[in-house]
Amino acid sequence: MAKLELIATSTFGLEAVVKREVEALGYKILQSENGKISFLGDERAVAKANLWLRCADRVQIKLAEFEAKTFTELFEQTKALPWEQWIPMDGQINVSGSSVKSQLHSVPACQGMVKKAIIEKLKETYFIEEFPETGLPFALKVTILKDRVTLTLDTTGEGLHKRGYRVAPVTAPIKETLAAAMVQLSFWKPGRLLVDPFCGSATIAIEAAMIERNIAPGLTRHFWAEDWDYIPASVWKEERRAAYEAVDYDKEIKILACDIDPRTVEAARQNVEEAGVDDCVTVKCADARKMVAEEDFGVIITNPPYGQRIGEREELPKLYKSLRSFMEKNPTWSMYLITSDKEFEGQMMRPADRRRKLYNGRLETCLYQYYGTRPPKESRE
Repeated sequence: MAKLELIATSTFGLEAVVKREVEALGYKILQSENGKISFLGDERAVAKANLWLRCADRVQIKLAEFEAKTFTELFEQTKALPWEQWIPMDGQINVSGSSVKSQLHSVPACQGMVKKAIIEKLKETYFIEEFPETGLPFALKVTILKDRVTLTLDTTGEGLHKRGYRVAPVTAPIKETLAAAMVQLSFWKPGRLLVDPFCGSATIAIEAAMIERNIAPGLTRHFWAEDWDYIPASVWKEERRAAYEAVDYDKEIKILACDIDPRTVEAARQNVEEAGVDDCVTVKCADARKMVAEEDFGVIITNPPYGQRIGEREELPKLYKSLRSFMEKNPTWSMYLITSDKEFEGQMMRPADRRRKLYNGRLETCLYQYYGTRPPKESRE
């Protein structure tokens, strides 16, 4: 199989998590930058990365990198590439772009020039006068930084956060990729109780269960690259079969997802069942302000209301007070809480043991980490 330079894009702040995931799949990291991890792979790596990366946004193939200061240079160097390897005679070509500190600063003009060059090359290759664009979609991106052009091809389609299990939506759900990152950034392990007292759509609980059950997040969805001639269908079939066989049903996993709203709880239950983790995730209607620890060494991972909607701001101090009281009464418990509220530590009346700036969509947030006492036999990671 041919060697490819692949790029796993990520939300700002999750690059280190995505890098670890790529390395865990056995691929060599070429470069780690803001918002993207470059690594070396092949056609099989495209399938494996799309199926298994939990915290990345999408997987791209880097097609070319060159310098261009004029539209002529951009056109000619783009046209010189072997586009027929990727795009069939009727491919639907969509070009997005960005330009920073470059002479070619008009993004729409650059997008148009790249698309024109691709179509001209394909018309010549396929001996056709018109390029119909009635077939499969091909999403390309032209990124220009300091006159350096990078052309990439998206293999994913809908973002990797679209797992397919969220069949019953709720208001303001956390992104699946961010929820998975919160779990992986925590010290939670099977055998310890994980609780999300503000579970909403149960995304954090589901992602935690999928991680520990070793369920590939992309197992039941479709990716654009599956329809390409470039990657044999047998590769996708083999990688999916391997992913199914890798699921671990033997671990003892205890996860409790709670919410005060009965309708939200019902939606959470539907999502948990759709994800196939209802054997280890319990969903119940409960008030977070009355939470009681039924055992020691539990872990809270949660995305509480941020006070962005009417009525929430007035309720937040009460919620924070109840969390503070719970943590004071249960020193063996740990808590990982994400919020955009910069006053959170003041409400807890103690600084977090660690903070990490993350983005929930476009909203800047912080993951506050409070560490409880570790179980006697549990080694520090």
